[in-house]
Amino acid sequence: MNAFHLDLLQWLAAGIHPTPWVLAIAVGLALGGPWLSTAVIGTAAWRRPGHRAYVLFMLAGAGLTAMLCQEIAARINMPRPFILGLVPAYIPHGASAALPSTHASVMFMVAFAFLARPALRAPGIALFAVAAATGWARIHVGVHFPLDIAVGLMFGALMAGLLGAAWWMLELGAQQLAARIPGLAGKRWPTMPRPRA
Repeated sequence: MNAFHLDLLQWLAAGIHPTPWVLAIAVGLALGGPWLSTAVIGTAAWRRPGHRAYVLFMLAGAGLTAMLCQEIAARINMPRPFILGLVPAYIPHGASAALPSTHASVMFMVAFAFLARPALRAPGIALFAVAAATGWARIHVGVHFPLDIAVGLMFGALMAGLLGAAWWMLELGAQQLAARIPGLAGKRWPTMPRPRA
């Protein structure tokens, strides 16, 4: 960890003399950010039934992203800043490896996946904002370095791209299969509807 990242941590983290109201917001976001994202996702799926299959596919992808992220973090084995004694932790947290951040990876992956669909772009913007705010909050409360969040964002973007390509191939394959079945030619696969703007 070079001097720049340590300086950035000290600037973003609450430290030993936190501003109470800022810390209260950070604790709320660090613990509640994922639940807020879940509410946005659920609302989007409820209001846009034609995209529920895509949302469910990306939620399954979120689980895969979390598992891969934890495996990568275990191999890199970067300690958390409060474990190193650089800043205090203001939320309960174990000593698991921190790089990349699983929260950031998963939340940004879902945000990018939503942003890639025109009809889901509005909730995608909200999801990205919540992911960014949660990333800041988890730095502020001392459980992540800024680098953990930045790498999580990049890993989330990569996974969103890979999962988007997988969805496109599944949709294309379903259309080709439907075209070969008598009576289904010209019809779209019912669980993979064309996105509506």
